[in-house]
Amino acid sequence: MEERGLSIRLACEAFGLSQSGYRYEPKLDAENTKIADWLVRLTDNHRNWGFGLCFLFLRNVRGYGWNHQRVFRIYCQLELNLRIKPKKRMARTTRDSTL
Repeated sequence: MEERGLSIRLACEAFGLSQSGYRYEPKLDAENTKIADWLVRLTDNHRNWGFGLCFLFLRNVRGYGWNHQRVFRIYCQLELNLRIKPKKRMARTTRDSTL
């Protein structure tokens, strides 16, 4: 744009990019580190809490308005996912065939 003296609209049109995409600024990394810090603290203190309980605690108790998709993305990047334990089956007793 600076070399050719084009406007943002013409430059975006030439490259097939939307103007909103050109002007987009990602969220602050400081806020992501704050989310990660909270998630690590919660999972250290409450071993059995999965993502759902951690997110609900942050939203309802602490009052943070973070998007659940964003919090889940950070939760997965930190590899805090709990292993889903398989259900234990009850051992079935065998009946006597002589009855």
